Amino acid sequence: MHSVTEIAKAIVAREGGYVNDPDDPGGATKYGVTLGTMQRLGLDLTRDGRVTSADVRRLSREQAVDIFLRDYYERPGIGRLPECLRASVFDMYVNAGANAVKILQRLLGDLGYPLTDDGVIGPLTARAAEMAVEAMPDTLADAYGIARRNYYYALADARPASRKYVLTRAGGKGGWITRAEEFISPAYHLTLAQHRARVATWG
Repeated sequence: MHSVTEIAKAIVAREGGYVNDPDDPGGATKYGVTLGTMQRLGLDLTRDGRVTSADVRRLSREQAVDIFLRDYYERPGIGRLPECLRASVFDMYVNAGANAVKILQRLLGDLGYPLTDDGVIGPLTARAAEMAVEAMPDTLADAYGIARRNYYYALADARPASRKYVLTRAGGKGGWITRAEEFISPAYHLTLAQHRARVATWG
């Protein structure tokens, strides 16, 4: 199992450099750290009294890793979860905030461990996750990865501007889907035909 720092570095590498996509609600982003996050943390790297896209451009890989470890792993308490879930929930938290935990809570509820999907990893969520992994030690991580994948598809169903993150121009799997499937065993990856069938109604 990779260390938490190694996981954070892998997230930074996966997220890539500076981008300011008008279709991305997060706005200006670098290494997965959004302008909104930097404003919330008060990271005025240019020291001009404002936090703008110029500060996002100045963000270093090391700073991004530190932000992820402190604000996206330690603060939400991802370390309270069973080890098999931590990497995927951490990666999803960087991508979707508290929705990463809500997805897990809804999954655990579907598996017979009822929880309020409040996005908080409290003792009830941690214990439910422990019981679930005891019951299905080899498949819980896959089940969470599949739930992530379903979340992305549903998000794109509802928001056409997000479909380019799910579906490439050539009809293949977009970045969100390949990202989710990095945490799913190959046996549960969708075939290209299955993926295209899932998005066929998009036109």
